[in-house]
Amino acid sequence: MNLNNNGIGRWQGAGMMATTLLGTGVFILPQLTVEMSGSNAVFAWLLLTIGLLPMTYIFGKLSSIHPHSRGPAYFVEKAFGETAGRVIGLMFLLVVPIGTPAAVIMTFQFVQGMIAIDGFHLLIAELSALAGLYLLNRKGIHVSAKLQFLLTLLIVAIVMVLFASSTGQPNRINPTFESFDNNAVFQAAGLAFWSFLGVEAMSHLANEFKRPNKDVIPAMIIGSVLVGIIYIASTLLVLNHPNDAKLAIVGVFDTYFSSGSYIIGILGVAGGLATINVYTASLAKLVASFAEQGVLPRVLAQSNQQNVPQRALSTVLSIMALVLVITHFTGQDLEDLINWVNGVFAVIYLATMASAWVLLTSKHRLSIMLGFLACFGLVFGIGPHMFYAILLIAILLPIVKWQKRKLVLKQQLNKLA
Repeated sequence: MNLNNNGIGRWQGAGMMATTLLGTGVFILPQLTVEMSGSNAVFAWLLLTIGLLPMTYIFGKLSSIHPHSRGPAYFVEKAFGETAGRVIGLMFLLVVPIGTPAAVIMTFQFVQGMIAIDGFHLLIAELSALAGLYLLNRKGIHVSAKLQFLLTLLIVAIVMVLFASSTGQPNRINPTFESFDNNAVFQAAGLAFWSFLGVEAMSHLANEFKRPNKDVIPAMIIGSVLVGIIYIASTLLVLNHPNDAKLAIVGVFDTYFSSGSYIIGILGVAGGLATINVYTASLAKLVASFAEQGVLPRVLAQSNQQNVPQRALSTVLSIMALVLVITHFTGQDLEDLINWVNGVFAVIYLATMASAWVLLTSKHRLSIMLGFLACFGLVFGIGPHMFYAILLIAILLPIVKWQKRKLVLKQQLNKLA
């Protein structure tokens, strides 16, 4: 695929990376991890950030050497063959039915904090947001990259101002290793992993960078480090400012300033939609790539003048809308949705580390091994929720093998004819 010479620069990429990772969780996940494990949540965020840096580096290295819209699926295919690559790619596609509702539910919690909206009106608002993302993505991801960089700066500024304002807070909680609980830390890290979903999405967009070989790795590392710092700071804020607000960070904001529900709400909605936007763009490109290969209907490969696979984009957003409607009327526990998604991505990240072992030179082996360790730690923390990922593999593997045999047989028959 051709590189986009008018595309994303290093700092725009870092902004996209950071906003994607902050996204729906920046003002919610710290609260959930604190509720789950108390002061151990700080250790969970710290270990998660440190553990995922080698993995982020490996994703960036693979993306800079092999920039492709299929991202991890392409890496796995190059390392282990077409069948393995297609299974990983289809797993990424099939995580949408549970990932999108979780992201939208988290995003619209901020809306509900600003205005009284629920029931059918809430569903209409959520569907309208997806329609807006369609209009934005038709112009290409580089347009939203500029907006997302500014959004990242705003979110970072808000958290840092709150953290600085609270430095004199009496009776501050200072987590110590005496309170360290392995199980609590790993469970919180398993939930917090949602915050770092976006590393692989950036690999799908490597072709959108002006200079993938020079800018992808710095953009991903800078974004990841920044996000880790922001989440640790946000967790400390929630720990040290217990309050009765539905969103704890709003209560923290109101301790020092006013109109927290509106300021945090606007940033939360914008960050959440930015995350969904990046995933929408990366999924559309993955669908188009599979369509070019004949795995999906070829009509989905068609692109517009901005090189955006518009039919794939429409299809992805339509499926998101359908699942959102179903989820709205059936109801699902948010933490379960998050952990099911995390389980699928833990498998995708493990497969990517395995492909890096094959595709990269030996000097990268230490980073790859650290990446493996991080993945296995996440699998342990996610625990029984890994069932969804295992179920997907069990279903997809025989289907992909059957499809491949059918294609080979068809080619043989064409030759005989």
